Amino acid sequence: MKKILQSILLVSLLAACKAGKPYMGVDLEIPIKFNPSLSETEQAITDSVNTLDLQKVGDANLEWWQLFEDPLLDTLIRTSLRYNRNAAIAAERVMQNRYALRFQNADMLPKVGAQASADRGNFLFNQIGQTNELFIAGTGLNWEIDFWGRLRNLSDAARYNLLASQYGLKSLQLSLITDVATTYFNWLQALEELEIAERNLALRDSMHRIIVQRFDKGMLQQTDVEQSNILKTIAAGSVPKFHRKSIQLENALNFLVGRNPRRLPAGRSLPELQTDLDINRFSPKDLLENRPDILEAEFQLMAQNAQVGAAKASRLPTISLNATLGIITDDFREWDLSNPLWNIGGQLMGPLFFWGQLQRRVDIEQSIGYQQLFAFENTVLNALREVEDVKVEITTLNQELLAADERKKSALSAQYLSGERYSQGVTSYLEVLESQRQAFDAELSLVQLRQSLLSAYIRFYKAMGGGPLDENMPDNSQQ
Repeated sequence: MKKILQSILLVSLLAACKAGKPYMGVDLEIPIKFNPSLSETEQAITDSVNTLDLQKVGDANLEWWQLFEDPLLDTLIRTSLRYNRNAAIAAERVMQNRYALRFQNADMLPKVGAQASADRGNFLFNQIGQTNELFIAGTGLNWEIDFWGRLRNLSDAARYNLLASQYGLKSLQLSLITDVATTYFNWLQALEELEIAERNLALRDSMHRIIVQRFDKGMLQQTDVEQSNILKTIAAGSVPKFHRKSIQLENALNFLVGRNPRRLPAGRSLPELQTDLDINRFSPKDLLENRPDILEAEFQLMAQNAQVGAAKASRLPTISLNATLGIITDDFREWDLSNPLWNIGGQLMGPLFFWGQLQRRVDIEQSIGYQQLFAFENTVLNALREVEDVKVEITTLNQELLAADERKKSALSAQYLSGERYSQGVTSYLEVLESQRQAFDAELSLVQLRQSLLSAYIRFYKAMGGGPLDENMPDNSQQ
């Protein structure tokens, strides 16, 4: 018994060995805070962090779009998360990696199989004699003892790949929400552009009729008629253009939500959607803890680190146990359990002359590991760039929006006044043409800026990895 316990202890100690180095995290230098207005000296102030010290949250609230309080947008996004085909593919990829983990873990357990054979002849047990029959039924066991951690490293790699695919699914969901919301805002923009074009067409057509009547009475020149007709046809050409744009964006929305093209009900207008949102609540550290593509890239790096350990363990000997238990008889009608057939043994196999193949396998896996490290660092750098880009975009768009609103008011007022002046014969029709053109452009520009600002807010929260747009908004991420 003492020898058996000693043997078990020795096997346990050997099994505790694990080739390869444990994952030590990645050291990063990140800004203290996001602020493009900081001076060059202030921007140089960074914080040193190791990714092992960060919480891998990655469960930021994906339902922040509710703050826009648009039932149609809410329905479209929820439908897309359920029926979009790319989201379904990503979800199946998670299931695939979950099965792969279970498959890999099974390699660490003993494998038991069943076998049976039947023989008839005069050559049995390497002897020639009279014709005999031989029947064997039994089970076999084979178990590789994972002394050097090859199987455990492969299991770790499968587990990290599973976690990476889960964050990959969240990243895709975040991108899908962004695409649906941005396309929705583009659709609202197209509807408003269509309404502006139709309204301007009606106004210009009315003016053109008046000018034609005055020309028929000899009060105006032919040039006024032609100029008014040009202005009318410009507006008339804009109507089908914006109609086409709105239908195509509807089709794009239906594709994103995973259904056939159909007409959508009316939603809220762009001016009704809230745009006064706080973009200064997040820090670069929040980015590292929440953004799913960063977490996905790090788990891929961790999986590759485990693959390096498995490659190193493959250079060492493997020890496996095998056993057989069964029954043998020369009469199929008689099976005697009192005299079983059995054996138990072990096998040691180790590489001797592989001409550097196993070391090259380690080198290959280490090279892939460096690639994963660079890819992770690149993902972090790109994330920081995206946040800074979209923050300055939001700031400047708000400034542009104020100027565009003032421009629209002035342009509409000038259009009205020039029309009155022309009716009274105080000014030429050229002034009316220019004022109408300015008003039309000002209205379209304001609509485009409103859409750009809303889309920029959506991209900001995608860049930050999701999260509620407002501190008072309930977090439903855990529901």
